[in-house]
Amino acid sequence: MNKDLILRLSKYKRLLSKLKALGLERVFSNNLGDAIGVAPSLVRKDFSMLSLPGNKRGGYDINLLIEKLDIVLGRDKPQEVILAGCGRIGTALMQYEEFRNEGIKIIAGFDIAPENVSKTSGVPIYHIKDMKEFVNKNDTKVGIISVPDSAAASTLDLMIESGIKGILNFATIELRINNKDDLRSKANGCTIHNINICLELEHLFYQVNVLNETTTEEN
Repeated sequence: MNKDLILRLSKYKRLLSKLKALGLERVFSNNLGDAIGVAPSLVRKDFSMLSLPGNKRGGYDINLLIEKLDIVLGRDKPQEVILAGCGRIGTALMQYEEFRNEGIKIIAGFDIAPENVSKTSGVPIYHIKDMKEFVNKNDTKVGIISVPDSAAASTLDLMIESGIKGILNFATIELRINNKDDLRSKANGCTIHNINICLELEHLFYQVNVLNETTTEEN
């Protein structure tokens, strides 16, 4: 599945969960399409491609859709994550309640000074050197990097060495797979998503400024 489809499926799942919480039992493609900003025909195409049951006239059973989407997205299994770097961003992520609602659980945090990390999140904090042993013992596949930029590359190498296959990077530098011979084989199949909040905001400000300039010229 491509990235856009996965994103749409996640949006469907989130919306369906909200509709279920409101007591609704069925939903139509136009409802889902309007809510996430796509055509109803694309909703039906997505569901048909994945053999999700339903039709244009009778709609879709919400409970059944949620069950099927959980399987497709792998959410029928525990979504366990580790986190490296327990500073302000890391602590905020460990305390983020929405993770629990989405079935995601940060099972451990790692830091160079675990004794200085607040324990208010309830997530156990270990020294960064203990990561490999923990990952191997718990068969963890996904990790979050929220360390300072100076430690980001070495933390990436450590996660790959430990066997992590999916990495979400909150450091402000873009991380890529290292070409070191000893890591190349272990990095095979590893996916890195770089999240740079500053760049996203700069892009947003640019779009706002361009829109304002266009509006001013038209007036």
